[in-house]
Amino acid sequence: MMNYPWLYDELASKPGVTKDYKVEWQWTRYQVGGKLFAAICRDEDGQDSLVTLKLDPAEGAFLRDQYADITPGYYMNKEHWNSVNLNGAVPDNLLKDMVEKSYRLVLGGLSKKAQREILEGKSES
Repeated sequence: MMNYPWLYDELASKPGVTKDYKVEWQWTRYQVGGKLFAAICRDEDGQDSLVTLKLDPAEGAFLRDQYADITPGYYMNKEHWNSVNLNGAVPDNLLKDMVEKSYRLVLGGLSKKAQREILEGKSES
């Protein structure tokens, strides 16, 4: 059992988030505006084992140096993406902060119009 049972609700609660499951990758993907901000990856036993999140490269590198359970993003650009072991010991408040920062980074990359529609709850996606 993973150490962060609240994570699914935390990811899904962000404005404009859509969720799907990519069978061939064994990933549950969380997107905003059609862009990935989080992926929960399953291990060979079919158990959720990692969450991969986008961070500023300097912050991601710093956190990887501080926590053994934060590693370069699994199957992602290792400069911008970081994976957290869901059976590890990263503090809850830090993981929540990483989720929020990943969401904000991806949301901030969308057009101003798309951001406004998502935050005002007018987005279909």
